[in-house]
Amino acid sequence: MKLSELLAGHDYHVLLGDPETTWITAGTTFDADRVRPGSLFLAVPDHGGGGPGSIGPALARGAAAVLVDGGAADVPASVWASAQGVCAVRVPDARTAAAVVASRYFGEPGRQMDMVAITGTNGKTSVSYMIESVLRICEGAKVGVIGTSGSRIGDELIPMPPTQLTTPESPDLQYLLGCMRDRGVTSVALEVTSMALLTHRVDQAFIDIGVFTNLTQDHLDDHGSMANYRDAKLRLFQGLCGHAVVNADDPVGAAIQAMMPGAATTYALDTNADYRATDLIMDACGTRFTLHHDGRKYPAAIPVPGRFSVANALATVAACHALGHDVAALVAALDRMPPVPGRLERFQTPHGTSVIVDYAHSPDSLDKVLTAIRGFARRQVITVFGCGGDRDTTKRADMGRIAGTHSDLCVLTSDNPRTEDPEAILDQIAPGLTATGTPFERLTDRRQAIAYALSAARPDDIVLIAGKGSEPHQIIGEKLLPFSDMATVRELTGT
Repeated sequence: MKLSELLAGHDYHVLLGDPETTWITAGTTFDADRVRPGSLFLAVPDHGGGGPGSIGPALARGAAAVLVDGGAADVPASVWASAQGVCAVRVPDARTAAAVVASRYFGEPGRQMDMVAITGTNGKTSVSYMIESVLRICEGAKVGVIGTSGSRIGDELIPMPPTQLTTPESPDLQYLLGCMRDRGVTSVALEVTSMALLTHRVDQAFIDIGVFTNLTQDHLDDHGSMANYRDAKLRLFQGLCGHAVVNADDPVGAAIQAMMPGAATTYALDTNADYRATDLIMDACGTRFTLHHDGRKYPAAIPVPGRFSVANALATVAACHALGHDVAALVAALDRMPPVPGRLERFQTPHGTSVIVDYAHSPDSLDKVLTAIRGFARRQVITVFGCGGDRDTTKRADMGRIAGTHSDLCVLTSDNPRTEDPEAILDQIAPGLTATGTPFERLTDRRQAIAYALSAARPDDIVLIAGKGSEPHQIIGEKLLPFSDMATVRELTGT
C-alpha cells in the first residue's frame, strides 16, 4: 500500500522522498529490530525498542519509510545520508498516526467483526473469557480474545513476540485483528487498559461495545491520582465505542451514562439497572442467581463463586445482547462455561487441600476474592501473595491488612519484582499484615512460598495463591522467566 494512502486525510509534512511513490509492503512497527525490507518504521518517542534514536538501525534493516513525531528533536542530517530511496514524514503525534496507518495497512479489520472492548480495574479478563464462552456455546461463534493471557482464536494462540502489555501496541493490535478476520472470526473480546487508552492503541479498532467494570485503586504509578486514572478509562467512552455497557454500582458508571445518553446499558447487583441480579446463592462450585431484564426473570448459574463473578456475568450478557444475541440463550450458556484460567481456578491436592489460583493483585480484588472464599471455607485459609515491583507502592500495606484480615496464615512472596529488591517490597507489605495479628512467613522465592503453604495446609484447608493468575512468567529485573502458579502446584503435589 502506498504511504500516501496510509496517511490520507492525516496531517503530515514530508521530510524526505515522496509518499506517492513509496510502497509499504512489510507492515508497520515501533521496534527497530522488527523492521524488514519494505516496513514503515514508527519512531515513537520513549518507546523502549525504538524511538527517534533507532531510525539509523531501522534504515539499515531496510525500512521503506519513517514516521517521525512532531515533538521529537530534529533527526541529524547524517542519519538520512544513507537513506537511499527512503521516505520520511513528520506528524503532530506519532502514536495517533500509528493507529491510523496500522489499521489501514490491514484493511481496517475492526470494521468487519463485532468488537467488544472491556476496561476497568478488575474483571477485564473474566468478562472477555465469558463473552467468548457464551457466544461459542449458544451460537457456535468463532471468537477472538486479546488480553492478559495473550491473543488467541479458541485454543489456538497467535504467535507474537513476548510482551508485558495486556493491550498490544497499535501495529501489533491491528495485525492480530487482521489475522482474526482472515481466519473467520466474527466477534473479538479485547481487554483495554488505561495506558492503552492514553497512548491511542485502540483508536482505530472500531469498537462496537465498550464495557466498564469498575474503578478501584491501582496503577497510581502511571497516573499519579485516581482522578487521572478515571479520566484515562473514560477515553473509551469519548468517541471510541458506539455503545456502552456500564456497572451502575460504580460511581464512574453514572459519568459514562452522561457522556453517552441513549447509548448506554447498565448492569448492577445493588442498584436498579437494565440487567440486575438477585437471590444469590453461593458455594465452592459456583453461584446461582436470578437475572432480571426488561420485566423478565431468568434463573441463572455460573461455575464460579463470588458476587464479583455475577457482576462479570451480567456485563457479559448485556454486551452480547447489545450485539443482537438472544438473552435466554446467553443466560443458558452461562452455566456451561469452562473455568476462566487463573481466575478462582481450583485444584484439589491428593491430601484434600483446595488450592485456588487467582489474578487478584489490587486491594479491591484481593478483598473480593478472600471474602468469597471465606463464604465457603470450612477450615483454614492460607494466602500466598506479594506486590508487583516498579508499581504503585501505596497499596502494599493495605493489601497486607486485607490478607491478614481474611486469612489464618499468610506467606509473603515475590510477584513480578521487576527491578525492585524483593525483600524491600515485602518490607512495605508487612506492616499492614502485622497490624492484624495474623501469623505470616516471608519467602521471596515464589516456588518455595507455594511449597511452604502446601506443607502447612491440612485436609479441607484452602490455599489461595494470588497475584499472577494464569501468567506464564515472573518478571525479575528486565527478564521474563517462565513460571506458572498452577503448574508449580501440580509439580509440587506430584500431579
